[in-house]
Amino acid sequence: MRRRQCLVPTWRGWLLVLGVGLALFIGLVVGLYPFLAVNDPLSGGALVVEGWAADSVMEAAVREYQRHPYTKLYVTGIPLERGAPLAEYKTYAELGAATVVKLGLATNEVQAVPAPRVRQDRTYASALALRQWLQARGEVPGKIHLVTEGAHARRSRLLFHLAFGPGVQVGVTAWPSDQFDPARWWRFSAGFRGVTGETVAYLYAKFLFP
Repeated sequence: MRRRQCLVPTWRGWLLVLGVGLALFIGLVVGLYPFLAVNDPLSGGALVVEGWAADSVMEAAVREYQRHPYTKLYVTGIPLERGAPLAEYKTYAELGAATVVKLGLATNEVQAVPAPRVRQDRTYASALALRQWLQARGEVPGKIHLVTEGAHARRSRLLFHLAFGPGVQVGVTAWPSDQFDPARWWRFSAGFRGVTGETVAYLYAKFLFP
């Protein structure tokens, strides 16, 4: 046994440590949504919208298509998770494509590209299905502009980039969710579930994705 000296903060020091920790935590909470809902648009090439997104996202995709020159608007998505036997459209891709046509685009400007049913990595499966569809027709563009919903944007861009490879530039537009205020997402149940869930999902895609 031997005695050692150990330096500990004074009460003022503990207050400083607590204050710094609290400031870092608040900064993390406030900055989390803007980090996930990244906006890095890339006009030209192919415009892509995820078919599961809200109608407001579809409207944003239609406006984007009408403002800038794109080859076509592609809508991705897996099979509907419920109600498919009763629905006219069996996949989110087909449902989203019908929505944007109803919002004003011509049928020859829109292409639904359904993905197979998968139990995980649905965004990657949708991106891969789109790449394979384009490759089969020799139409892989040099640029893709992805329109998606809120906090899903950073993960979607990452997975589309992994699916298409380094030869294709992937831009993204994050359209705010209409279910909560992005500036105070932690005060809404939908915002808390969505942002915290997307944080975990992004970390998985970034560091653990096969």
